[in-house]
Amino acid sequence: MDVKVFDNDTEAGKYAFELIKQGMDNGAKVLGLATGSTPVTMYQAMVNSDVDFSNMTSINLDEYVGMAPDNDQSYRYFMQSHLFDKKPFKETFVPNGLAKDPEEETKRYNKVIADHPIDIQVLGIGRNGHIGFNEPGSPFDAETRKVPLTQNTIDANARFFANKDDVPRYAYSMGIGSIMKSKKILLLAFGENKADAVQKMIEGPVTNDVPASILQKHPDVVVILDKASASKLSQK
Repeated sequence: MDVKVFDNDTEAGKYAFELIKQGMDNGAKVLGLATGSTPVTMYQAMVNSDVDFSNMTSINLDEYVGMAPDNDQSYRYFMQSHLFDKKPFKETFVPNGLAKDPEEETKRYNKVIADHPIDIQVLGIGRNGHIGFNEPGSPFDAETRKVPLTQNTIDANARFFANKDDVPRYAYSMGIGSIMKSKKILLLAFGENKADAVQKMIEGPVTNDVPASILQKHPDVVVILDKASASKLSQK
């Protein structure tokens, strides 16, 4: 793992975008993208650039089950408002939260990933070490599937909803096996509340108790941190 530490999330986001731009200059065509507050500064850097994404394809990690794409808490809505409406891509894929048959939807999404091998995958990390919605205990060889969210994740997401009963309990998530097939991975983490997970991911044993720890086995991972999220690493 190549670990980079920045003064703040704005500088870190700009650096992540520079790596994406370098990848595109070297022929990258497919980006795996993440949602949540962590990649926002990277998306801002993308939007503020003069880079043309109209020949690029994006594949998102996950989507809430039961969530309509025009719901302002859906991940499709997030991606449209933060990136796609401002920087059009050739194709954009997000799981369909309203799919009637979860098994068919996961098959469809696994075929999307197989047909569009991911050149650069962007990840965040949960406080419990999850990547995508691959919670602790997730198998390292899994593909896209419908997953129950842990109480830890439900509690973390509750701040986005007016009523805690509205917080989704299930999501479609790209599996760790699919994530690990990406040619390059950029993992971003900011804030002191991510410091424990970051330390375990980088310096702890590889265990599915900390799903992100499997990234130690990937040949090309850049971990992009601010000082707070790096604060518990033995080598800062």
